[in-house]
Amino acid sequence: MKVLVAVKRVIDFNVKIRVKADNTGVETANVKMSMNPFDEIAVEEGVRLREAGTASELVVVSLGVEQCRETIRTALAMGADRGILVHTDAELQPLAVAKLLKAVIGRESPDLVILGKQAIDDDSNQTGQMLAALMGWPQGTFASNIGLGDAGAAEVTREVDGGLETVSLELPAVITTDLRLNEPRYASLPNIMKAKKKTIDTVTPEELDVDVAPRLVTLKVEEPPKRQAGVIVDSIPDLVQRLRNEAKVI
Repeated sequence: MKVLVAVKRVIDFNVKIRVKADNTGVETANVKMSMNPFDEIAVEEGVRLREAGTASELVVVSLGVEQCRETIRTALAMGADRGILVHTDAELQPLAVAKLLKAVIGRESPDLVILGKQAIDDDSNQTGQMLAALMGWPQGTFASNIGLGDAGAAEVTREVDGGLETVSLELPAVITTDLRLNEPRYASLPNIMKAKKKTIDTVTPEELDVDVAPRLVTLKVEEPPKRQAGVIVDSIPDLVQRLRNEAKVI
């Protein structure tokens, strides 16, 4: 069974986000970047399937600028077999990403596609669902547990508002990972060295015959207003008066 995992290069979760001076977007120059945390979980799950003998090959794909190659190397150091970089300098929105992944799937013919449920830079939570719809495949989103049987099906436990839901999916399928699925490993130094020798193929959206032109235009990006300091009141009548006159909530 071949497993395909998509990974995204994002601003590191420990970095404080800064808005550009012209309000056109978020500052990324000289900012530490890393793999999207949800995608790390997806890679870890693929590696575990590979180590268990359930998966015969684990392929990692990333889409974007040349620096995304570093993100792929990280996944290869975790245990993936080879990587694919869809190189483009264009802004990639969820629908374009889903279309590009569909084209890559057409070339690779994986039995299972695993993605992080969302990226921490835009929190769109759309790509996995769009990809499943474009492929006509079943999907298991927000997975907290994945079990693969011998009958060509996957049992996915999903985290939903009411608790947990378990669904059975016929393969091929698309699964998106939640935080509680696993704990990603740290790549060891020997594996980091081995990853440098693993293959990363490069293609372009033009070669995949996919239009990646943005459908949405960002008009302005602003930081949220700073929260005002709290006020200590002396009595309940004073609290009620402030809620009525200042907060306008009663």
